[in-house]
Amino acid sequence: MSGPEFDPITNDQNDRSQDSKRLRKEILDKVESYFLSVKKERQFVPGRTYLPASQKVLDASDVQYLISAGLDTWLTSGRFNDAFEDRFASTMGTKYALTANSGSSANLLAITALTSRKLGNDRLRKGDEVVTVAAGFPTTVGPIVQNGLVPVFVDVDLPTYNINTDAVKEAIGERTRAIFVAHTLGNPFDLGPLRRLCSDRSLWLIEDCCDALGSRYEGKQVGSWGDIGTFSFYPAHHITMGEGGATVTNDDRLATLMESFRDWGRDCRCPPGRENVCGNRFGQKFGQLPDGYDHKYVYSHLGYNLKITDMQASVGLSQLRKLPEFIKKRRDNFSRLWDGLRDLEGEIMLPQATAGSDPSWFGFPITVEVGADGQSRRRRLIEHLDDGRIGTRLLFAGNMTKQPCMEGIDHRVVGELANTDQIMYDSFWVGVHPGLDDEMLDYMVAKIKTFFH
Repeated sequence: MSGPEFDPITNDQNDRSQDSKRLRKEILDKVESYFLSVKKERQFVPGRTYLPASQKVLDASDVQYLISAGLDTWLTSGRFNDAFEDRFASTMGTKYALTANSGSSANLLAITALTSRKLGNDRLRKGDEVVTVAAGFPTTVGPIVQNGLVPVFVDVDLPTYNINTDAVKEAIGERTRAIFVAHTLGNPFDLGPLRRLCSDRSLWLIEDCCDALGSRYEGKQVGSWGDIGTFSFYPAHHITMGEGGATVTNDDRLATLMESFRDWGRDCRCPPGRENVCGNRFGQKFGQLPDGYDHKYVYSHLGYNLKITDMQASVGLSQLRKLPEFIKKRRDNFSRLWDGLRDLEGEIMLPQATAGSDPSWFGFPITVEVGADGQSRRRRLIEHLDDGRIGTRLLFAGNMTKQPCMEGIDHRVVGELANTDQIMYDSFWVGVHPGLDDEMLDYMVAKIKTFFH
């Protein structure tokens, strides 16, 4: 965002008098005092203090931004959202950023926009195929199915946990039109070869970056490599606005289409509370509607209402200022766990960053090697960590093709998904979020080691 730093104390149009401006500042000063009075630094007690796998990290400024947005009484998307979209696009190095009410909705917007008739021969049509991975999260697959498209599942590589590029090449058929893949736990997939493959085969590339905000590949932000990138701001993620998400793109057409599908499917692009921005609200002809039909009520798509509120955007805007330190802390925490566990190789498989990447890690994945009896030891290790109050998570759906939600769903599988099945049986992850300090991480390492020793 150009210009001076966005200040939550800056009055909106309601603050017309010096008294109202002064009162707003007094309220926000008291909010800071209240937050500091109730926020107590918790004392870490090994074995008693719970260490979650993911956690939001908030400070007084986040609450001040939130209250300031509430004082505006605008409630829907407004000045805070405008500022967030502007700054997020700048952070990502993209031309456009468009907020949505969740990362899942961002995924829905990304895929649905590609089905628009306004894309002509480039559009996705029912029955077209989209290549993705089976070792992922349901809301990457959901929009594919919801739009009448066919997911094509391929395997991942270990220990990167990311899509196998050779398997993608094998999966491409006559009806393949797109590749839609997540960067697993913040580790970028091999973007260079896949970007070239998509360009050569005229395929759309959508990056699900919901777990990867701040990750880079060859020095460039993930999300800016594909035609569309998607993000989540759920409390578990790198920054939060409670519920929320975003898409980014450099494509003028896709930005307009995603905005239309997000905003009820309307053709008009007037922002909330404004009208006739184009200066031709009643002077156009659309389809079989009467001449001069109100452009605000012309719908070029069957869309949704997936906007966020200004209160959500305000927290995200505050959090975005702290993103660099959050990313550094995640990387430092990941390195500390890796160094502490490296002598367990042979018992566990340690994660590996994709070549040419600099991940902003969401979690620390661990694959437990099978025991001498040939049986999986993951469950016993997770129960051991749970006894020590250490939170764990599985690698999401494990193998999506095995999930109950896929019963009766048209899909295709390429290859044996051997690594995906290994993840389903033997993998989990622990946290690296900024709420963890060195003492906590060292305790996690020690607790893991006691299981094997």
